[in-house]
Amino acid sequence: MKAVYCDLKRNVGEIKLHPESLDDLWHLSHLIEAGDRVYATTLRTVEQSSDKIRPDKVEKRPVRLGIEVERVEFVPESRRLRVAGIIRDGPDPGLHHSFSIETGYEISVIRRWRGTDLERIDRAVKASLYDAVHIIAVEEGEAEICRVRQYGPERITTITGGSGKTRGENTRQTLFKEILHFLTSVTGPIVIAGPGFIKEECVAYIRSNAPDLASRIMVVDTQRSGYGAIQQAIGDGVLEKVAEDLQLAAEVRAVDEIFKRVARSDPVTYGIDDVKRAVSFGAAEQLIVSDTAVRTPEVARIMEEAESMQASIIVLSTEFEPGKRVEGLGGIAALLRYAID
Repeated sequence: MKAVYCDLKRNVGEIKLHPESLDDLWHLSHLIEAGDRVYATTLRTVEQSSDKIRPDKVEKRPVRLGIEVERVEFVPESRRLRVAGIIRDGPDPGLHHSFSIETGYEISVIRRWRGTDLERIDRAVKASLYDAVHIIAVEEGEAEICRVRQYGPERITTITGGSGKTRGENTRQTLFKEILHFLTSVTGPIVIAGPGFIKEECVAYIRSNAPDLASRIMVVDTQRSGYGAIQQAIGDGVLEKVAEDLQLAAEVRAVDEIFKRVARSDPVTYGIDDVKRAVSFGAAEQLIVSDTAVRTPEVARIMEEAESMQASIIVLSTEFEPGKRVEGLGGIAALLRYAID
């Protein structure tokens, strides 16, 4: 993401945002809210007066519009962000219009920015310095490959092959060969995870056949296999080691801490009413909020009050399991400095 801050005073004003990836579109879907003003250049039909009986062919021309946002929709499969609203600045004021935002499409957003919004922009800008991280979970006969995006792990493919030796042929080599073929087409850090020793054999094969990949590979031992190995690797902090800006590891640990405290009856609370009460007492040390709950006005007010009391805040993606778990707790939870009655 590229961002240019324009005339921002007391967190109110315009920020120009230039998404560069699918991750950036996801960030924008949580930065833009109903009531915001969004400006962009778009194609729109321009009517021309004519004395002819048959009107000239209608054409669309690029115009810059400002709309008051009513709805924001992000569908990863479409690789687009749809922002719909009412035209407030430009031709045809009062009519409805929607921007279909893709990567490379610059927009300007005018609103009151929360501290968490500015932190999200900062994360997205920093993340543009890194290539995508790929995690390969290797086990006997199979490899699960995911690309780690900022909204969660994206399954890319599953490679299957034999295990051990069959008729004198080491069929593991076939699996390793397919993995190497995939890796030659990707950039950025590579994590190879899984239980047992097969992952070390896989890495040895890759290093002997493609030494240039060696500097980008990290090996992680896990108790789980398949997609579970990928989730465990993320939770164990591997992402922080290969790309410091990816937030997923912190999300996994934060949610694990919530449920550990619940099990031990340690200071923790969840749900809007109980968290609001904890914040009002100054007892909240960290708020964990799902990205869907952030849009709720009451939750937004709780977050602002918590920030004013120096509580840290982490917003979790509901595209990833930890965010869904918090969503199931009412969308908001708090780790407390001390227990409250």
